[in-house]
Amino acid sequence: MSFQKTTHELHKRRLGRNIGVGLVLAGLIAIVFGLTVVKVTNGAFEPPRTEQGGE
Repeated sequence: MSFQKTTHELHKRRLGRNIGVGLVLAGLIAIVFGLTVVKVTNGAFEPPRTEQGGE
């Protein structure tokens, strides 16, 4: 029993699309991660301070 070793043209196109979609997703993740890091390091992500003490 032998298996076909040649790759069909459809699979080549799907591979190209899958790589493209993967790169786009990785780019979006990198952007969101970068924005999160910048926001946290700038100190913009601080919990609101409440006044403690007397009434």
